[in-house]
Amino acid sequence: MSETLERHAFGAEVGRLLDLVVHALYSEREIFLRELVANAADAVDRRRFAALTEAAPALPPDAKVRILPDKAARTLTLSDPGIGMAKDELAQNLGTIARSGTRAFSQSLADAKPDERPSLIGQFGVGFYSAFMVADRVEVTSRRAGTEEAWTWASEGQGEYTLAPAARAEPGTDVVLHMKADADEYLEPLRIETIVRKWADHITVPIALLRDGEEVSGNQGTALWRRPKSEITEDEYTAFYRHVGHAFDKPWATLHWRAEGQLEFTALLFVPGMKPFLAVEEERESKVRLHVRRMFITDAAGLLPSWLRFVQGVVDTEDLPLNVSREMLQATPVLARIRRAVTAKVLSELKSRAKDAESYATFWQAFGPVLKEGLWEDAEHRQDIAGLLRFRSSAVEGLTSLADYVSRMKPGQAAIYILVGDDVEALKASAQIEGFRARGLEVLLLSDHVDAFWPERLDSHDGKPIRSITQGADDLSAFEPETAQGDAPADLTALLPALKEALKDDVSDVRVSQRLVDSAVLLSAPAGGPDLQMQRLMRRAGRGFGAGQPVLELNPRHALIRRIAARAGAGEDVGEAAQTLVDLAHVQGGDPPRDPVAFARRVAAALAQG
Repeated sequence: MSETLERHAFGAEVGRLLDLVVHALYSEREIFLRELVANAADAVDRRRFAALTEAAPALPPDAKVRILPDKAARTLTLSDPGIGMAKDELAQNLGTIARSGTRAFSQSLADAKPDERPSLIGQFGVGFYSAFMVADRVEVTSRRAGTEEAWTWASEGQGEYTLAPAARAEPGTDVVLHMKADADEYLEPLRIETIVRKWADHITVPIALLRDGEEVSGNQGTALWRRPKSEITEDEYTAFYRHVGHAFDKPWATLHWRAEGQLEFTALLFVPGMKPFLAVEEERESKVRLHVRRMFITDAAGLLPSWLRFVQGVVDTEDLPLNVSREMLQATPVLARIRRAVTAKVLSELKSRAKDAESYATFWQAFGPVLKEGLWEDAEHRQDIAGLLRFRSSAVEGLTSLADYVSRMKPGQAAIYILVGDDVEALKASAQIEGFRARGLEVLLLSDHVDAFWPERLDSHDGKPIRSITQGADDLSAFEPETAQGDAPADLTALLPALKEALKDDVSDVRVSQRLVDSAVLLSAPAGGPDLQMQRLMRRAGRGFGAGQPVLELNPRHALIRRIAARAGAGEDVGEAAQTLVDLAHVQGGDPPRDPVAFARRVAAALAQG
């Protein structure tokens, strides 16, 4: 084998490889400016470090990255006073695709103390070539700090480059982009400023932009989250919250911390003080911004679960593996651990602030429905979320928690009772809770869009089952009514079979109700089937099949039922009355009658008969 084994290096068609880097690596053309600014910022930081450790000249006091658009010449120039590059470095760093001067420099500092290392961004050595997305020729003139020579590297992105002597008064680098015909937008100062604000607003090196003949600041230049909390005022936090969240209110909660140890990151998060104008129900992804060494990477990292998507802010980490374009994240345990840590911190803050009932009610009003989504989709945090839930109740004013409900349960009460509908006020007056109220049994009133779903996943709390009172027949006989029940119950021996026959296509059963006090009838869901609110949602979505027919319950003490029972006992036909009773039950439950015209006709006839 040793006599026949041959070893060869991979071949590469450089022009094709460069074409792939330019046209397939990045999804947005504007990324080129982020990459070039990142390179310039790294160069400035490297010179600052070299001035401390070597004989390199110090940075000028007004060191900044300058961006100079020239519409007449159709050029865009980025100039920095950084470490610069000598002739051989230009050839190595720019003439070799995927060679990163920043990465090589970082590797040379492997033995330095963490707090002594400069925070550098570049690592792959391909970001520079993104310039060819908008430019058909790129010229780089650079002078290495501590030398007198300057050189110009130039290329049209076709696989070849030139090197020529040049002149530069001070150390640093000028990158000149000769813009393509379809890249005019990147010569507009306002467009450039928008891109810099988006991608590089918080890197520490100042960025200056030439606009209307004057230099204006292109970035904020300071990362608020990197400063100690003791040095930040409430007004500064509010201003940053409004900047990052595009909001106008004040944050309800501010979370600022640094995680250290095996997992290191800094986070500055805000819970808004009011519901945003754009409903958070429409966009179901978290938009917390991910930065790597202050440089914005993406707001689509999913740093918080969708049920915490109302939280705004920034998470900044020192070393997170990214893909080569820095637009997408690699699947990595580091990111998963950051997500878990950030989620746990937000939940802990919500638990702490929930102790202030008045303040927490403000939060709950705005974001409670979103938080409830976690009950359905997040088994890991379901019990944590359950402790944060707040509800309206048939027994107390304001909001109440599940724990508070359990503490008020009557002796012998086995379940937590809930009633789900579209409107709390309508639920309070619902016939469904008459019997519960008469017996002093509390019912939680749920009216958010997600309330029809989550009880299927959170089916108990503190060992108590959570039960919809419209689902099945609750045995209330163990609890004595606390108020008088009126007339004696009618004899329904003849009425029940008559109604079952007349309504055999409309209901699954007709039975005597324990829960009715003032109303004549109500509809309930059959045992084991979805509750009434879920059935309504299924019908609205055109998916009523499989829900099962409802049960018609009668109040034997009600005057109407007593009269119809008497007619049935006398052998009269009660078919019309049966149809009217079902429609009455639909109407008082918030649904339209099955046939509004027929219902109106029957009611009119009944009124005419007195």
